[in-house]
Amino acid sequence: MFKMLPRITLLLFLTAIACKETAAPKTEDKSSLTTELEQEKQAILTTLNNETKAAFQRDYPTWTTFWIHDNNITKTYLDFAENTFSESVGWDEISQFVKTFIEEHPEPEPIPKLLDQIDVRLYGTGAWVIYEQQDSLRGLKREARLMEKVDGKWKIAGMQTTIYGFENEGNK
Repeated sequence: MFKMLPRITLLLFLTAIACKETAAPKTEDKSSLTTELEQEKQAILTTLNNETKAAFQRDYPTWTTFWIHDNNITKTYLDFAENTFSESVGWDEISQFVKTFIEEHPEPEPIPKLLDQIDVRLYGTGAWVIYEQQDSLRGLKREARLMEKVDGKWKIAGMQTTIYGFENEGNK
């Protein structure tokens, strides 16, 4: 029994060292995850800002490149200022809605201040994004976007826009 004591002590010592060595990378993993989140957030910001610019500049072909072309996506507007609601379901309906809107309103609109602050929750190749934006024609808007990463690029798979207008900015 006493002959085993040095071996047991050595085994415990080596186990303790091994545990400390495996614990150290967790800090690096956390740092790596933070860096990855920031990179994905920046890529999502780029997609959202470019999609907004294309829509406000009435560039339909470019606008379409930022969306998933699928029958299960949705685009919903709740406009409290105008007391209106619209919902489009599926790419064909969303695409036609935007195409018709651009044909009926061909003049570009002032592009809102581009986003720099968004709340992002990543889920693998999906993300839930929430932000507020001031639109010079419609006032305060809050948007939620469902994003999917396809072939390394973030695309919009769902959108809900709530427009509060100018008078109700403090009542959201």
